[in-house]
Amino acid sequence: MTRAEVHAAPEQRIAAPEKPEVPRLRKPRSILVYLSYAWLGVMIAAAIFADLLPLASYSIPVGPPRQPPQLGSLDLLAGTDNLGRSMLSRCVYGAQVSLLIGTVAALIGSALGSSIGMLGGYFQKRTDSGIRLLSDTMLAFPPLILLMALTAVFTPGLRTLMAGLSLVIIPSFIRLARANTLAWTAREFVLAARNMGAGHGRILSKEILPNVLPPLLAYLPIIMAALIVAEGSLSFLGLGIPPPTPSWGGMISDGKDSLAGAPHLVFVPAAVIFCTVFALNQAGDHLRGRFDRTMRE
Repeated sequence: MTRAEVHAAPEQRIAAPEKPEVPRLRKPRSILVYLSYAWLGVMIAAAIFADLLPLASYSIPVGPPRQPPQLGSLDLLAGTDNLGRSMLSRCVYGAQVSLLIGTVAALIGSALGSSIGMLGGYFQKRTDSGIRLLSDTMLAFPPLILLMALTAVFTPGLRTLMAGLSLVIIPSFIRLARANTLAWTAREFVLAARNMGAGHGRILSKEILPNVLPPLLAYLPIIMAALIVAEGSLSFLGLGIPPPTPSWGGMISDGKDSLAGAPHLVFVPAAVIFCTVFALNQAGDHLRGRFDRTMRE
C-alpha cells in the first residue's frame, strides 16, 4: 500500500453502499379485461364486415321456424327465429344498429355536455349557476319517459333514437366536465397563463382541455353500455328501430311469446347484449384506472 493510499480520506477508502433495488410494482391485469377487449373487437369487426361474412340475409328464411342452435351450418349455429331466419345473422346485423346508436349518441352527448360543463367550471359565478340549474332540471326528468315521449311525438327511427339518447346523457357529462374543470382552473399553470395575457379560448383549449379529456374518454364506454341497454329497452317496447331491420332489443321482443318452447329466441340476443355491456363496463373501468389522474392521486 502506498503512502498516498494510507493518507487517503476515509470516505475515499470506504466503498459507497449500493442502493437497494426495489422491484417495480405491477398491477395484475384481470383476464376479463383481455376477454372484454377481444369480444368488443369481434363485435365491431362483425358489424363492419357483416356483408362480407358467409351468412344469409337477415330477412331470408334459412330453415324451419324456431329451430334450436345446432352444428353443421353457420346460419343455424344460433338457431332460427319465428319466421325461420338465421338468429346469428340477425345478431350480427343487429350489432350494426346497437353499436352505431350507442357510439354516435355517446359522442354527440359527451361533446355537448363536456363543452357546457367546461364553460360552467371555468367562468363560474352566474354562468355556473345557470348551467347547474340546467343539468339538475334535465336529471330530474325520468330518462325513459323522455325517450318514450320523443318516439311518440316523432317517427321512431335511427335519428330519433340518437337524438333522444344524446339528450339523456348530456347532464352526466356536464357534471363530470364541470367538476374536473373546477379542479384544474385553480392550478398554477392556468393562473400563470392567465397572468401572461392568454385569452379564455386558449386557456380552455390548450391548458384545461388536455387534462379534462382523459377522464371523460374513460367514462365513455360505460355510457355506451348504458345507451345500448336503453336502445334495447325501447326496441323491446316497440319504440325502437322499426322492422324488418333487426336490433337486439327487437329480437327479444319478437321471441318473448315463444319463451317456453323456444327459449333461444330470447337467450341468444340477451346473451349478446349482456356480453357487450359487460365488456364495455370492463373496458371503461380499465381505462379510467389508467388515464384518470384522480384515481391515482
